[in-house]
Amino acid sequence: MPPEASTATALLSALRSVNRAVAIAVGLFLAGCAAFVLLDVVLRQVGASFGGTDEISGYVMAIATSWGMGYALMELGHVRIDLIRSRGRTMTRSLFDLFALATLAGTVSLIAWQAWPVVARSLANSSRANTQLETPLALVQVPWFAGWVWFAVVSWLTLVAAAMLVLRGDHAAADRAIGAMGEGEARE
Repeated sequence: MPPEASTATALLSALRSVNRAVAIAVGLFLAGCAAFVLLDVVLRQVGASFGGTDEISGYVMAIATSWGMGYALMELGHVRIDLIRSRGRTMTRSLFDLFALATLAGTVSLIAWQAWPVVARSLANSSRANTQLETPLALVQVPWFAGWVWFAVVSWLTLVAAAMLVLRGDHAAADRAIGAMGEGEARE
């Protein structure tokens, strides 16, 4: 295997491993939130409540979503319309895949870039939610923002690794890394 291909493969493998760990942490975070909400529902049956579970679960979902997107990218879980791509030859498919990933990386980077002023303003003003809990917004926005930044980093690194594979002519490896799955198709 050429050194560039092994470097690209190692990078993709490392990104998959880190994102699997992130996905497990996010899953535990979501399970903890679900247990908290369930306990609150049970407490309501006896006339008590923690209060704010709807607000907290919304925050948890926002954070989990931003952190989970990198995992979805590595597992080819993002939806893509591949009508034209599927009719092309190997090189055409690879170029469509690279274009799709470059577009995704650019879009995610723009989202992360535009999210920072929101976080910075909350930090500067010590902003709190306009709710009964008065949650410090930075407490929620910093991990949410970090998830978007992580997704952008994963997107760009995956693009670089896939481009290395395509440039080396290893279209099969590039397809496994960034290709689109057809309906009913599963990855190993």
